[in-house]
Amino acid sequence: MPASGLLLGRNLYRGTETKIYIEQDDRRRHAYVIGRTGTGKTELMKNMAIQDIRNGEGICIVDPHGDLVEDVLRYIPKERADDVILFEPFDMERPLGLNMLEVKGPEQKDFAIQEMIAIFYKLFPPEMIGPMFEHNMRNVMLTLMEDVQYPGTIAEIPRMFTDTDFQRYKVSKVKDPIVRAFWEKEMAKTSDFHKSEMLGYLISKVGRFVENEMMRNIIGQPTSAFDFRKTMDEGKILLINLSKGKTGEVNAKLLGLIVVSKLQMAAMSRADVAEEQRRDFYLYVDEFQNFVTDSFATILSEARKYRLNLIMAHQFISQLSVEKEGTSTMDTRMRDAVFGNTGTMISFRIGVEDAEVMAKEFAPIFNEFDMVNIDRFNAYVKLMIKGTASRPFNMETYPKPSGGSVEVAGVIRNLSRLKYGRTRSEVQAEILDRTKLGSPAVSGVVGIEKTA
Repeated sequence: MPASGLLLGRNLYRGTETKIYIEQDDRRRHAYVIGRTGTGKTELMKNMAIQDIRNGEGICIVDPHGDLVEDVLRYIPKERADDVILFEPFDMERPLGLNMLEVKGPEQKDFAIQEMIAIFYKLFPPEMIGPMFEHNMRNVMLTLMEDVQYPGTIAEIPRMFTDTDFQRYKVSKVKDPIVRAFWEKEMAKTSDFHKSEMLGYLISKVGRFVENEMMRNIIGQPTSAFDFRKTMDEGKILLINLSKGKTGEVNAKLLGLIVVSKLQMAAMSRADVAEEQRRDFYLYVDEFQNFVTDSFATILSEARKYRLNLIMAHQFISQLSVEKEGTSTMDTRMRDAVFGNTGTMISFRIGVEDAEVMAKEFAPIFNEFDMVNIDRFNAYVKLMIKGTASRPFNMETYPKPSGGSVEVAGVIRNLSRLKYGRTRSEVQAEILDRTKLGSPAVSGVVGIEKTA
C-alpha cells in the first residue's frame, strides 16, 4: 500500500489499522464510486475534495443536489478564497454566463457543435431529434459562431428562424460556402409551411430554456463568466451547485452537460503544451450519468494524458445503459467505457441486481452477499497502485474533518458572486440590446427575402 498521497480511509484487519492512500499518478486513471443513497459515497467525495483543496489542487465539483458543494465551501481555507468560482444558476441577482458556442479555433468549433447536438439527444427522446434536426441545428450554430464581433449563443437559435433581419445580419458574417448555401438555397426554397413546422420543432427543444428567465440570463450571455482552460491551468476551485429543487431537473441537466463538455474541450486544448507541463485537475461528478454524452468514453480513455482526472459517483449500474431506439436491446457503451477505463473502483452498499455485476469485479475476495450487506461508511475497494489494480479489500471511510465555517463560506460565496457574476439588470440590458442586431437589415445577402 502507498504510504502517502490522498487519504481515502482505513483498513482494519486482525487488529491492525492500515491507512489507505492513492498516489497522484494512479488518480490519473480515474475513480468510480457506486453506492445507494446514504451509504457514504458523498462523504468520501467530500473528504477527497477537501484534501485536494487544502493541498492546493485545482478541482471542479458538479453536484446535482447541492449538499456536497455547500459542505465543501465551509472547509475552504481563507488563503484559497480567491481561487473559488461558485456557479449557482438559481442566484438570479448575479447570473454567471455560460456559452457553449464560445470556442477557440476550428477544432473546438466542430467539437462544440457535436456536443451540443449530443446534449439535445441526452435531454430529449431520440425519436424527437433525428437527422433533419441535426442538420438544421448544425448550420444554425455554425452561422451564430461566425460572428466574431457579436458571438452567438444557443439562446439565439430560435431567433434565426423568427427574425428575418437578424437572420440576414448573421448570414452576412458567414464565409463558409456550405453554410451560406443552407440559407441562400435550401432555406430560401423551403415553403412557409415547412419552415413553420421546423420552427415549432426547434422551439419545442430550445425555446423552453430561452423562455425561462433564469436560464436565458445564463445561456444568453455571449461571454462565459470564466475561462475553462485558465480554470484548469491555474488550479481554480470550480463549484457547480445544480440543486435540482432550485434549478429544475432539465435545466440542471443542460447546465451540467455544458460544464462537463466545456471542461473536456479545455482539457483537449492542452495538446498545445508538453504533457509534463499540464497541471492535474480533478473533476468530481455526482450522478455522473446525467452529465455526460457519448464522447465520455473519449474523456476516460484520453483524459489521463491531458491531466483531467475523474471521480465519478452514482447509485445504480442500470443508469449506465439506455435502450437502443426501436429495439429492446440496451446500449451499454457508457457502462463499457467506465468499467474498461477506470483504475480505482469503490463499492459502498448496493442492491442485489448490481451486486451480481460488482461481485465479478471483486471476486474471489468478496461475493454478492458481501456487496449487499456492508455497513454504512464502509466500502470494498480495488485500488490502482503503481498502474496495477490491487486485490480487493474492505475500507472504512473517515468522517468529514472538523473546523468548517459557515461564515467563511458566506464570505467566499459573496466574493465569487462579485468577481464572476453580473447584475441581473446589466445582463438583461445586454440581451435586450442584442435583439437590435440586424435592424436595420444588412443588405446584400442573396436568396433570403425580407418579410413584410
